[in-house]
Amino acid sequence: MATTRTATTQWKGALLDGSGTVSLDSSGVGTFEVSWPSRAEAANGKTSPEELIAAAHSSCFSMALAHGLNGAGTPPESLRTSADVTFQPGEGITGIVITVEGQVPGISAEQFQEAAETAKANCPVSKALTGTTITLKASLL
Repeated sequence: MATTRTATTQWKGALLDGSGTVSLDSSGVGTFEVSWPSRAEAANGKTSPEELIAAAHSSCFSMALAHGLNGAGTPPESLRTSADVTFQPGEGITGIVITVEGQVPGISAEQFQEAAETAKANCPVSKALTGTTITLKASLL
Protein backbone atom coordinates (compact mmCIF):
# COMPACT_ATOMS: atom_id res chain seq x y z
CA MET A 1 0.00 0.00 0.00
CA ALA A 2 1.49 3.34 -1.05
CA THR A 3 1.76 6.22 1.38
CA THR A 4 2.11 9.91 0.68
CA ARG A 5 3.70 12.35 3.10
CA THR A 6 3.24 16.10 2.86
CA ALA A 7 5.23 19.13 3.90
CA THR A 8 4.29 22.72 3.10
CA THR A 9 6.50 25.79 2.82
CA GLN A 10 5.07 29.27 3.26
CA TRP A 11 7.56 31.79 1.80
CA LYS A 12 7.43 35.60 1.89
CA GLY A 13 9.69 37.97 0.00
CA ALA A 14 12.57 37.58 -2.42
CA LEU A 15 15.26 34.92 -2.08
CA LEU A 16 17.99 36.89 -0.33
CA ASP A 17 15.88 38.88 2.13
CA GLY A 18 12.80 36.68 2.34
CA SER A 19 12.03 33.88 4.75
CA GLY A 20 9.55 31.16 5.34
CA THR A 21 8.36 28.23 7.37
CA VAL A 22 8.27 24.54 6.54
CA SER A 23 5.55 22.51 8.23
CA LEU A 24 5.66 18.74 8.44
CA ASP A 25 1.98 18.29 7.68
CA SER A 26 1.62 14.50 7.64
CA SER A 27 3.12 13.95 11.07
CA GLY A 28 2.29 17.33 12.56
CA VAL A 29 5.54 17.23 14.52
CA GLY A 30 6.58 20.76 13.79
CA THR A 31 7.03 23.89 11.79
CA PHE A 32 10.54 25.13 11.10
CA GLU A 33 11.89 28.48 9.90
CA VAL A 34 13.93 28.67 6.67
CA SER A 35 15.81 31.48 4.95
CA TRP A 36 18.57 31.96 2.40
CA PRO A 37 21.18 32.85 5.04
CA SER A 38 20.30 29.67 7.00
CA ARG A 39 20.90 27.71 3.79
CA ALA A 40 24.02 29.38 2.42
CA GLU A 41 25.68 30.58 5.64
CA ALA A 42 25.20 29.69 9.33
CA ALA A 43 22.01 27.87 10.35
CA ASN A 44 21.28 30.25 13.23
CA GLY A 45 18.41 28.14 14.56
CA LYS A 46 16.74 27.67 11.18
CA THR A 47 16.70 24.68 8.84
CA SER A 48 17.38 24.25 5.12
CA PRO A 49 16.32 21.92 2.31
CA GLU A 50 19.70 20.20 2.64
CA GLU A 51 19.23 19.52 6.35
CA LEU A 52 15.80 18.05 5.62
CA ILE A 53 17.34 15.86 2.89
CA ALA A 54 20.03 14.77 5.35
CA ALA A 55 17.37 13.77 7.88
CA ALA A 56 15.44 11.83 5.25
CA HIS A 57 18.54 10.13 3.91
CA SER A 58 20.03 9.11 7.25
CA SER A 59 16.76 7.65 8.52
CA CYS A 60 15.96 5.84 5.25
CA PHE A 61 19.47 4.41 5.04
CA SER A 62 19.27 3.18 8.64
CA MET A 63 15.98 1.42 7.94
CA ALA A 64 17.36 -0.19 4.77
CA LEU A 65 20.52 -1.36 6.55
CA ALA A 66 18.59 -2.75 9.53
CA HIS A 67 16.29 -4.61 7.13
CA GLY A 68 19.20 -6.08 5.16
CA LEU A 69 21.10 -7.13 8.25
CA ASN A 70 18.01 -8.76 9.75
CA GLY A 71 17.33 -10.58 6.48
CA ALA A 72 20.87 -11.98 6.62
CA GLY A 73 20.23 -13.32 10.11
CA THR A 74 22.36 -10.70 11.87
CA PRO A 75 19.98 -8.04 13.19
CA PRO A 76 21.75 -4.95 14.50
CA GLU A 77 21.70 -4.02 18.16
CA SER A 78 22.11 -0.38 17.13
CA LEU A 79 23.00 1.80 14.16
CA ARG A 80 24.09 5.45 14.23
CA THR A 81 23.88 7.07 10.82
CA SER A 82 24.60 10.66 9.82
CA ALA A 83 24.25 12.23 6.40
CA ASP A 84 26.22 15.34 5.47
CA VAL A 85 24.63 17.17 2.53
CA THR A 86 26.87 19.85 1.02
CA PHE A 87 25.26 22.86 -0.69
CA GLN A 88 27.29 25.26 -2.82
CA PRO A 89 25.46 28.49 -3.76
CA GLY A 90 25.35 28.80 -7.52
CA GLU A 91 25.91 25.06 -8.01
CA GLY A 92 23.44 23.30 -5.73
CA ILE A 93 23.96 20.07 -3.82
CA THR A 94 27.49 18.92 -4.54
CA GLY A 95 27.69 15.78 -2.43
CA ILE A 96 26.31 13.62 0.34
CA VAL A 97 28.43 11.64 2.78
CA ILE A 98 26.74 8.91 4.82
CA THR A 99 28.56 7.76 7.95
CA VAL A 100 27.26 4.74 9.82
CA GLU A 101 28.42 3.01 12.98
CA GLY A 102 26.77 -0.23 14.02
CA GLN A 103 26.70 -2.79 16.77
CA VAL A 104 25.98 -6.05 14.96
CA PRO A 105 26.87 -9.32 16.71
CA GLY A 106 28.14 -12.16 14.54
CA ILE A 107 29.23 -10.10 11.52
CA SER A 108 32.67 -9.16 10.18
CA ALA A 109 33.75 -5.66 9.21
CA GLU A 110 33.72 -6.75 5.55
CA GLN A 111 30.17 -8.12 5.85
CA PHE A 112 29.03 -4.90 7.51
CA GLN A 113 30.63 -2.84 4.74
CA GLU A 114 28.90 -4.97 2.11
CA ALA A 115 25.53 -4.64 3.86
CA ALA A 116 26.02 -0.87 4.11
CA GLU A 117 26.86 -0.62 0.37
CA THR A 118 23.69 -2.56 -0.45
CA ALA A 119 21.61 -0.29 1.78
CA LYS A 120 23.14 2.79 0.14
CA ALA A 121 22.23 1.48 -3.31
CA ASN A 122 18.71 0.37 -2.39
CA CYS A 123 17.37 2.86 0.13
CA PRO A 124 14.45 4.71 -1.52
CA VAL A 125 15.89 8.14 -0.69
CA SER A 126 19.23 7.20 -2.27
CA LYS A 127 17.34 6.10 -5.37
CA ALA A 128 15.32 9.33 -5.44
CA LEU A 129 18.48 11.40 -5.27
CA THR A 130 20.12 9.64 -8.24
CA GLY A 131 17.66 10.56 -10.99
CA THR A 132 13.98 10.41 -10.15
CA THR A 133 11.49 12.04 -12.50
CA ILE A 134 10.17 15.20 -10.87
CA THR A 135 6.65 16.33 -11.59
CA LEU A 136 5.71 20.02 -11.18
CA LYS A 137 2.25 21.40 -10.44
CA ALA A 138 2.25 25.21 -10.38
CA SER A 139 -0.59 27.68 -9.94
CA LEU A 140 -1.11 31.31 -8.94
CA LEU A 141 -3.46 32.21 -6.12
